[in-house]
Amino acid sequence: MRLVILGGSGSGKSTQAQRLGRYFDIPLISTGEILREAISGSQPLPEFRWSEADPRTSLSVYASLNELGYHALPYIQKGELVPDEMIVDLIRVRLRQPDINCDWVLEGYPRTAFQAEELDFLLDDLGQKLDWAIYLQVPEAVMVSRSLGRSLPDDQPEIVQRRVELFYDRTIPILEYYDRRRCLLTINGDQSPEMVQQNILTLLSVP
Repeated sequence: MRLVILGGSGSGKSTQAQRLGRYFDIPLISTGEILREAISGSQPLPEFRWSEADPRTSLSVYASLNELGYHALPYIQKGELVPDEMIVDLIRVRLRQPDINCDWVLEGYPRTAFQAEELDFLLDDLGQKLDWAIYLQVPEAVMVSRSLGRSLPDDQPEIVQRRVELFYDRTIPILEYYDRRRCLLTINGDQSPEMVQQNILTLLSVP
């Protein structure tokens, strides 16, 4: 199962990515977590094991990503999207790591139509194909409220508002892209995490 979780800041995509990763016992690839760890200069973490680590921190961070984190930091601090070429390189490296086989759940990428196309090109090279892009639809006010209620250092009011604006400006075209490819599932994300997960599993035809 190869899944992409889409949604604005505070839509619950990180929560659902974790839940789906646990449910299917597949690796979670979170670009946000990789970037934060690269920025902090974290040491490489052990190979992925759901039973051994919190899925939000079980991503391998390699020394080569620290430089990427350095260059990405100014964009993150302003609530801007990290340039496509940086994120595309990051995903290219991550999908080729030994703990990633043919099944995964990807959160935080793609965020532009260009990134969505680049992901398809990369998957073609790897002999893989995306199964579903899952969009968590949440009202703007809810996204802002949820984001401000978190304790992440980059969740400041002006940064949160900027991320929401960027979501509507640049990410919405991704929905049209995946809809044309007949692999888009739209879920009401303004529910409890349990209900959102159940709705996703129902649409995936999972018992």
